[in-house]
Order: sequence, then structure tokens, then C-alpha cells
Amino acid sequence: MLTVLIDTDSGNLHSAEKAFQRMAQEVGGGRIEVSADPDTVARADRVVLPGDGAFPACARALMRDRAALHEALLEAVDRKGRPFLGICVGMQLMAERGHEYEEVRGLGWIDGEVVPIAPGDARLKVPHMGWNDLVVDRPHPLLDGIATGDHAYFVHSFHMETKVASERLAHCEYGTEVTAIVANGTRLGTQFHPEKSQATGLRLIANFLRWSP
Repeated sequence: MLTVLIDTDSGNLHSAEKAFQRMAQEVGGGRIEVSADPDTVARADRVVLPGDGAFPACARALMRDRAALHEALLEAVDRKGRPFLGICVGMQLMAERGHEYEEVRGLGWIDGEVVPIAPGDARLKVPHMGWNDLVVDRPHPLLDGIATGDHAYFVHSFHMETKVASERLAHCEYGTEVTAIVANGTRLGTQFHPEKSQATGLRLIANFLRWSP
């Protein structure tokens, strides 16, 4: 089994690659590869899209500047139904559109939009940075062994507002409800960084690598 972490030059993938490699060894999850090669992505058994930075830049890097890579992602995820995991901005790109600096179209896999975090409490700073407790909204194999109160590591100023309740698996409280995990079919996403979230994040990565939808 091949899991490909897509490289769009949007951040350092070293820590994510190491976390996925570690859990793949533990659960027999096959081979982990970081690649920007469309052919490699198209034949992947699982696809991961990490992302750091601003929504517009990441969207352009994937959907405009790398048209062949975007098409390969659609081939693997939409047409072949391969499990997909978006991380941080990679999750945000699953939305219909983002509103960071300008309105930009996303992949449209989750019925929702990416908007600024508005905590409603001056003591809560933006960006939302650091550890926060997860609140599980609904069960899913991705959350096997993960419960409300488990910690995850967040770094972001924008978050996804979902329109369909069933597509939000978990959130955290930061002066408002901040979407933490989304799912639609074989397409999953985490706003937090599982590779930086210690036991909770490693468990989630292992669940993703074992998941057979």
C-alpha cells in the first residue's frame, strides 16, 4: 500500500513524513512517500494533503499552478475513491471557498466556507496557536480511541464553518466552536496538525492508515 503526502511547496513536510512513516511501521501501513509527481499521486492507495500558509496561495499552488497534480488528486480521490486526509490548510482547501484576503474557490468536498476566527473574547488571541481539547461531535473510524478532552495542536487564524452537521466530526472551543475534523465519504480533514499532536495525533494517523472505507 502506498500513501502519498502531496508536496506543493506550502510548508516543511519533514515532521509529517516522519510521523506517517512511524505509524505505518507500527500498523503495517505500507510505504510513505512525499511527492509532487502526478503519476505517483494518481496511483496512490491513500493521499494526504498537508498545508501551511494562506488559503489563496495554497489553492493556486494546487489548482492553478499544478494543473496535472490537481487532476491526479481528483483521479485518486473522486474517481477511484481513495482515502484522503487534508491537514491544516489542506483541510481548509476541502471547503467550497475561502475568504482569506480574497474569495477563492476550494475543492468543494465539504459544504462549508473558510472564514476568520472570531473568538468573541478579547483575552483569546488570533492566531489560535497551541494545545486545545477536542470535542467529538460524532463517531467515525478515524476517531477510534480518541475522545472528548484529548489534546491536539492548532496553528491557524481561519477556520471552516460547515453547513452540514454530519460533515463535522469534532470541534474545539475557542470563544466559539472551531471546526477540528471534517469528513465526507472517503475524504477526511483535520484543522490541527496530527504530526505535532503527540499521542492523539499519532493515533489518528494510525487510524487513517488502517481505515478501509
